[in-house]
Amino acid sequence: MEETTTPQDQRTHSRADATPSVLRGRRAWSRRRRITLLAAGVLTVLLAWNTVSVRTETAEASGGQIVRLPGGDIHVVQEGPRGAPTMVLLHGLAGSTAWWDPVLPALRDLRVVRVDLLGHGGSAKPAEGYGIAEQARRVGAVLDRLGVRRATVVGHSTGGAVATSLAEQRRDLVAALALIDTGPRADAFLGDSFVARLMTTPVVGELIWRLRTDSTIRDALSTAFTRQVRIPDRIVAGVRGMTYRSLTATDEASGAFLKERPVPDRLAGLGLPTLVIFGSQDRRWQPSSAQDYRRVPHARIEVLDGVGHTPMFEDPDTTGALLLGLALETAPR
Repeated sequence: MEETTTPQDQRTHSRADATPSVLRGRRAWSRRRRITLLAAGVLTVLLAWNTVSVRTETAEASGGQIVRLPGGDIHVVQEGPRGAPTMVLLHGLAGSTAWWDPVLPALRDLRVVRVDLLGHGGSAKPAEGYGIAEQARRVGAVLDRLGVRRATVVGHSTGGAVATSLAEQRRDLVAALALIDTGPRADAFLGDSFVARLMTTPVVGELIWRLRTDSTIRDALSTAFTRQVRIPDRIVAGVRGMTYRSLTATDEASGAFLKERPVPDRLAGLGLPTLVIFGSQDRRWQPSSAQDYRRVPHARIEVLDGVGHTPMFEDPDTTGALLLGLALETAPR
């Protein structure tokens, strides 16, 4: 008689015939699967927690004032005589009003308005609102609230993109522009430090951001400087105070702005007095790309020898003198 086997018998024989190495492999695979699921769960919780924290964080005053605006309050610091020509200073990605401290002595005869962009410094850090044009509209609204009618607007790096967008939107408000190491086009970007690149990598960056230390932040900032500069604790604290969403959304918005249209092309038709300051040893943007601004009428290009991406810290005397000269040359008579 032919012997028959049931499915249950087949499973029993299969388990009996399995070698110890196969069983160990199955158990190892099961452990790896549990670890993977656990890691995914942890990251999911981190992402969810970040979303909540992004939506609830609000502006904090730090020696300045808070301008209340729909969609996010803005931290502003003002110095100098109110009747003097006005200069507005806009920091770059992951910056704050503190990035301008070294040039303030040179600008003491001006009314200086330093603005923390949305998501930065003491300003609110909501989930949305980080587009360059949105940031520029918000800066314009802040200046309206402060009673500023005409100003020389200065932007460092990504802040230069915001300053450019403000000039596009509010030609009545912007008397002159100064762009400091603002990349003119997307393909001129040289790159960030290894740590900074990891921080903007999906999932991995979120975890690194949660575990960030002062040392990690200083490593991420390393390509912002070429000359030996002591990075103040206030700078590090400003980066630490950001949310992951405000960091990555601003970074994405800056790239999108440049891909949409190069900065020199945006400025060419505005007819504004424009000062371009670039470090000859910039490690984030090709220093030679500063020459792209030659196609902007009325543009003056100053390349600072031996200086990196942050002239305000690396050569504050020259940078401050150039900014003051622009403000006085273009001030209403």
